[in-house]
Amino acid sequence: MAEETMVEAATEGGAPKKRDKLHFPTAITVLFIVMLFAAVLTWVVPAGEYSKLKYVADDDVFSITNADGTTEEQPATQETLTKLGISANVESYLDGSISKPTAIPGTYQRVDQNPQGVVEFLLAPINGVYESIDIILFVFLLGGCIGVLNHMGALTAAVAALSRVTRGREWLLIIVLTLIIVAGGTTFGLAEETIALYPILMPVFIAAGYDAMTCIAVIFMGSCVGTMYSTVNPFAIGVATKAAGISMAEGMSWRFVALAIGTVISLAYVMRYGHKVRLDPSKSVVYDFKERIEERWGQRGEAPEFTTPMKVSLAVFGVSFVVLVYGIVAHQWWFDYMTAVFLACSMILAFTCGLDEEVFMDEYIGGCGDLMSVALVVGVARAVNILLENGLISDTILYFFSGAIAGMSPVLFIIMMLVVYIILGFFINSSSGLAVLSVPIMAPLGGAVGVSKTAIISAYNYGQGLISYVTPTGLILASLAMVDVPFSRWFKFVTPLLVITVLLNALLLVAQVLV
Repeated sequence: MAEETMVEAATEGGAPKKRDKLHFPTAITVLFIVMLFAAVLTWVVPAGEYSKLKYVADDDVFSITNADGTTEEQPATQETLTKLGISANVESYLDGSISKPTAIPGTYQRVDQNPQGVVEFLLAPINGVYESIDIILFVFLLGGCIGVLNHMGALTAAVAALSRVTRGREWLLIIVLTLIIVAGGTTFGLAEETIALYPILMPVFIAAGYDAMTCIAVIFMGSCVGTMYSTVNPFAIGVATKAAGISMAEGMSWRFVALAIGTVISLAYVMRYGHKVRLDPSKSVVYDFKERIEERWGQRGEAPEFTTPMKVSLAVFGVSFVVLVYGIVAHQWWFDYMTAVFLACSMILAFTCGLDEEVFMDEYIGGCGDLMSVALVVGVARAVNILLENGLISDTILYFFSGAIAGMSPVLFIIMMLVVYIILGFFINSSSGLAVLSVPIMAPLGGAVGVSKTAIISAYNYGQGLISYVTPTGLILASLAMVDVPFSRWFKFVTPLLVITVLLNALLLVAQVLV
């Protein structure tokens, strides 16, 4: 009897295991559905804005933009912030730590509706690509480097060598890589940068007997856990504590405890799943994609000889990551410098790879093209936020939830604060942007019911971290697009852990309020 392809069906205990009856939409389609939802909201949710404060360094003043569009200037002093009800320290504005406009508590006003119609809907993804061009260029240049290394056979040869070293101890891959990525997330907000790891680590995990989902979990979930339980991440905890007017050291012990517990739970979850898949591949949630995934990422035939040009080229590629991490940690590089690193890497690879110039360029451009879908996902995801911002309803959503939780008991308040930040994290998919917009509003509400600012910041961190596991406007669709795995399979895999993490975060917050 002819075998059906793995993509169409697989056998589990002799019985066919077929694809989902309802095909889940691709990443781009999901994002357009979310865009449509956001556009509809701009027609039904009342438009409104808080007055925003921003420091103007050239004039050494605070510029305040009111909801009606009028502006005024105030002295850049602590007295001005205190008068406006903003608890942040003035030094955080003067030294540039807080650079985004800060919402002023108690200033929300209704404004004229600005619904996003057909033209605005069509322009949103285009503008989203414009605004995300720094990340998109990074993805393209990374793809070019990987295309050349794949053509050389360097990655295949390296994976074969690594597999021989780790044979019998494959579980070390999960532990070591997860801890490294978690450390990056909790210290400097390692997130988008992890896209670069999939083409490198997928062949390693496949060769070790794991499936694609194990690799995705280690990389994506590791970064989510690290950023959700940020300890010194300047883009999350740094901005949030400054917006609240407290030291980053306050609440540090709670953050380390949460990080340790969250890491152990997520690591145990992934290791249990990975062990189950290695013993019985049919237990994989992407088993019906096994043939296609292994064709793309697995080692085919005899591994090529690990030649000197391969070793030198891989060393250049590896050093680029070292430089990248150094620049992010030591000099707060953003994607312009990060992309420049891989541009330099590309130039050096042209001399070390041993390929003819024409072949090199063909493979390089082909590698860039392989990541086109990832680049488009990044740009279209930004379109959702553009529709909400231009529709003037982001502040309304914040105002509604801040009013809904005011005056509750401390325990109920902090649990509801977690729920609020999960929802806000979906609509405002930027850790620093969410902190600057919401913490000045939420911190006074917490003080009124006896909840500390550190607990408010923990709720902010846990909430926006939780929603990052599944929100289409975040990094998950771009990550799945890298390895061509449907969102439905990721959701099936992560749902039990998501429920566990929600309960854990709620318990951590209650403990922080009561102790």
